[in-house]
Amino acid sequence: MSNKLSFPHPFFSMRPNWKWFILTTVLIGATMSALDVSIVNVAMPTLKGTFNTSMAVIEWVAMAYMLTLTIFLPFFGRLADMLGRSKLYNAGFIVFTIGSALCGMATSASFMIAARVVQAVGAGLLQANSVAIITQAFPGKERGKAIGIQGAVQAISMAIGPFVGGILIASIGWRAIFYINIPIGILGTVAALFILPPDQKVEKKERMDYLGTVFFASGLAFLVLAFNEGVKLGWTSNTIVTYFLSSIVLLALFIITELRVEHPLIDLKLFKNATFLIGNLTGMLSYYVLFAILFLMPFYMERVLGYSPALTGSLLTPIPLAMGFVAPFAGHISDKYGSRIMTVSGMLVSSFACLAFLFLGEHANLTLLIGELILLGIGMGLFTPPNNSAIMGSAPKEKLGLAGGVLNMMRSLGLIFGVDISGVIFTSLEHKYLAERGYPNVQHVFSDSTIPVAMKDNAFMRGFVVVIIVLLGINMVAVLLSASKKDSAIDAEAAEAAKEFEGV
Repeated sequence: MSNKLSFPHPFFSMRPNWKWFILTTVLIGATMSALDVSIVNVAMPTLKGTFNTSMAVIEWVAMAYMLTLTIFLPFFGRLADMLGRSKLYNAGFIVFTIGSALCGMATSASFMIAARVVQAVGAGLLQANSVAIITQAFPGKERGKAIGIQGAVQAISMAIGPFVGGILIASIGWRAIFYINIPIGILGTVAALFILPPDQKVEKKERMDYLGTVFFASGLAFLVLAFNEGVKLGWTSNTIVTYFLSSIVLLALFIITELRVEHPLIDLKLFKNATFLIGNLTGMLSYYVLFAILFLMPFYMERVLGYSPALTGSLLTPIPLAMGFVAPFAGHISDKYGSRIMTVSGMLVSSFACLAFLFLGEHANLTLLIGELILLGIGMGLFTPPNNSAIMGSAPKEKLGLAGGVLNMMRSLGLIFGVDISGVIFTSLEHKYLAERGYPNVQHVFSDSTIPVAMKDNAFMRGFVVVIIVLLGINMVAVLLSASKKDSAIDAEAAEAAKEFEGV
């Protein structure tokens, strides 16, 4: 009887393929969190009408989630290293499920925003620990493959999110997109309880750096708010300037604190490792490029090409689907030959995709457009799993949670910067083009009937092309950084082990 009640259950822990059960459990969390990100975006117009509120308020349904998730990822990772990764991963399932139920019960916009914060806390506990648990469970020669499978599941979940969301909203109602997480969360909670490995006892008790956490979270929050609100309020407005100055001061205090305390929130010594530093920088740059494209392409397809929203949504799915298809193979190859060759190849393919986007005109060939989007997805699929594997392989075992938290935080920052900075560049150039031709101070270009359609298209393409040139430059920087990175010792050992295993 005691065996039946022991955790993890012997049925799983005594099997030679236990690690694959662990991966499957992590994939449940990956599916739930990735599905939620894309599925909620579809419901934003419906939520605006349901709660009878402004777009500025309803934007916080997405903003509150992303802000909370981003600023607390390192904290959750550090907490997991101190208290136990499996324990906190299971807590993530529980909190995310509760948050989802609260979102489904929301009766006002403020209730919904608060519930999304609870959801984000659960998602942060899951994201900060998922890659760490995989890294702990799989040897170096299989780590890339396992992380690649996780990346594939996340990409496919994100791709089908809008489709599933649209069906649920049309057939049942918007509350269903949150309630769907409840059975998945319960399944994940039970699986985590019976399958995830027991947490190892920490030999040396360490104290949480609460002061550093406050400085870091608040400084990062002001930075994210500045980028998100800059377009609406004006980059020279007192509010935005205050946000930037507050961010600089708080993050400076954070660094000073980390250098002085015995047990810092983020051990800055990790960044002395070139693999860890370059991997995180290039990871952020890759997400900058990916989400800048995902942000701009719908406008291009609908405004310039005249496609319907339904067709536009369908045409964007090749990117995550291509990522999902390529990711496991990329991770497997990096296990054999190291991460550098795959990360460089991935960003080169992404560069070719951006170069091809430069030749898109006002009458694009649909087949070529789809091919270019697939090419971008392939590039990201080749890059991401090997890069994540290299980052985690470069971190000490006792800091895997922190490493996973920093990794996901950097990717979140890449998403935010990619959308916001690209939006600023695009909007500024579009408005400048129109102002030079006698249409100054245009608020809504697309809906302004006084502007000739041909001029709108030309203005759009002016901003679009410059953004793509910037993205091409960012891609090349990522290529050079990836090429300069030496494969870590763990990667090299994994590659040699794989060659010996195959008799090479």
